[in-house]
Amino acid sequence: MDWKDKLNSLYESVPKSDCGDAMHSVPTLDAKHRVSTTKKQTLRVELDKRKGKPATLITEFEGTDAELKELARQLKVKCGVGGSARGGEILIQGDLRVQLSNLLEDMGYKIRRINFK
Repeated sequence: MDWKDKLNSLYESVPKSDCGDAMHSVPTLDAKHRVSTTKKQTLRVELDKRKGKPATLITEFEGTDAELKELARQLKVKCGVGGSARGGEILIQGDLRVQLSNLLEDMGYKIRRINFK
């Protein structure tokens, strides 16, 4: 059984609506479009030095590892840089404190700015 068969069996197990209209069917969201319930939290944005190079560190994230990695992926794509996400922290390469804090505020997060000028 490949992944398509598993997905189809999962889709068939979802209850259908009584009216049969496509507009009233059960909405399904993939991980890319899933709405996070943790956006009302406060994140800490600060500059850190890793091996002599600047890195922006976003900490105090409360949520699942999948949500953390998805947020990190979105930030890295929008900034066009590399980074990593683990243990409730997002590390973005470079000094992008201002840009990242603006992006996070636009996404609905509250920001605590550490070491901003």
